[in-house]
Amino acid sequence: MATIEREVLFVPAGYASSEAASFMAQLDDQSQRLVQDLGGITPAELAWQPHPGMNTIGMLLAHNAIVEVLWSQAAVGEPIDTVPILGLDARDGDGMPMEPDAAPPAHLAGKPVSYYLDLLQKARVFAKQKAMALEDSEMEIIRSRTRRNGTVNEFNPRWVLYHMVEHFAGHYGQILLLRHQYRDLAGA
Repeated sequence: MATIEREVLFVPAGYASSEAASFMAQLDDQSQRLVQDLGGITPAELAWQPHPGMNTIGMLLAHNAIVEVLWSQAAVGEPIDTVPILGLDARDGDGMPMEPDAAPPAHLAGKPVSYYLDLLQKARVFAKQKAMALEDSEMEIIRSRTRRNGTVNEFNPRWVLYHMVEHFAGHYGQILLLRHQYRDLAGA
């Protein structure tokens, strides 16, 4: 008898917009896969840097949490403040961007994977609270924020939710690459 592998994505209830619910379901699926792929990771691997000035897995995990909170606030027109939710500042909590020869931020040194998973969980709870309240009619509202370099960025909540999935998935790929590099180095 053939084995059946079922890959489905259900849209959760409780959202004012099924579109917002779909994006959050996509993020939850990516998160579930990431947690599985982080199995057995050590604090040393989380803090490993291929070269000075390059991101660590821990930095990328903290960054994903920070960005999820930041963009959730931006989507609904709230001021950006990640500290009350995560205890990390949006400007330097993840150590990004890094100077070319920089070491990872000291405040992330030695943190276990549970620390990062907790950050991601707090960010997701916050993001879901914001997304649940978004109405379909609000998905088109144009909002703006000023970037660090002074550029004004305009967006709508639909783009924010899409970008959160895109951003998470992109860094998830980086994390997988870093895990492969670390294993290759450890095996050499």
